Amino acid sequence: MKKRTLMTTLMVAALLCGGAVVPAVQAHADTTTQASSSSSSTTSTTHTISKSYVVYGAGAPESAYSTLNSTMGVDSSFEKLTATASDYEKYIGNGTTTNAAMISSVAIAPSDPGSGVRVNIKKYDDESNITQVKAQQYAMVAQMAGVTDVTIVVTANRAVSGESALTGVYKALAADGQNLDSQNTSAANQVLDATQGAINENSGDSSYPGKLMAAVGNVSKQVAQDKQDGQTDDSAQIQAVLTKALENQGIASKTSSSAQTTIVNALIAFRDSPISSSKTYVNNVTNTINNVKNSTGDLMNKAKNWANSEAAKTAVKDAQNWFQKLIAWIQNLFN
Repeated sequence: MKKRTLMTTLMVAALLCGGAVVPAVQAHADTTTQASSSSSSTTSTTHTISKSYVVYGAGAPESAYSTLNSTMGVDSSFEKLTATASDYEKYIGNGTTTNAAMISSVAIAPSDPGSGVRVNIKKYDDESNITQVKAQQYAMVAQMAGVTDVTIVVTANRAVSGESALTGVYKALAADGQNLDSQNTSAANQVLDATQGAINENSGDSSYPGKLMAAVGNVSKQVAQDKQDGQTDDSAQIQAVLTKALENQGIASKTSSSAQTTIVNALIAFRDSPISSSKTYVNNVTNTINNVKNSTGDLMNKAKNWANSEAAKTAVKDAQNWFQKLIAWIQNLFN
């Protein structure tokens, strides 16, 4: 038995040294699509994507692409798109803009099933060029628009507020064949605008955006559950749920009444959108609530290989299985 074990070891070593190399672990994105049922619309489906995309703002010069790619961790596997002013009007619908004003760029990749949405805002040449919108806002708003199980990276080659970045996310989903309902995206964008005032009022508190967006997510979850149970919450009921959610996060006293009213109005638009009838939305938003509620700053996903975490683990397991099969095959030579 000892001789057989020794011979096996020597054979494995000889094969490896002679060029039989364990396959390199190369991560590839997982492909998952979660379709949620809706009593009112088949377009209220919650989507993820099948591969990775990078969407450059039309106003970002091509000379900046190399640095943008490096900043966002983009490689040759990412499909490249451009977000234009017409895309902004199509997906955001909040007035008009120009190609030159489309500065923000985004990278988006599928993440683990059940992971919700995570967002990193990255500095460009050590400059924080996304000056207003926070990572936690992007994450919750994307979830409310119908996006899930993705990681998004946002940056810009010069200082911008950041409102147009979600255009790139929605365009990537469309390029992947996952068309988001325009009423869902419109309502979600209203939430982005509505939460900005409260966040600006608490700009000195890095934990506030996560707590606020967790509260908003919890209210959307309750509103959706009530609607599916046959109850349509009015503004007073939504306000009561929001007040409780803000208290649970310890930020009720930090959120002005005018800011709360603006948020309630945006949540009414969410209530009236198709996605609030989706049972799967309730589960998906829970994942994103967990992502945002304890996060601070611009990095919600600190994984080194943010684009392919689950795929990397699968590839490692496959390589290990291959190696075990190789050993078993060599051992059989001596049986």
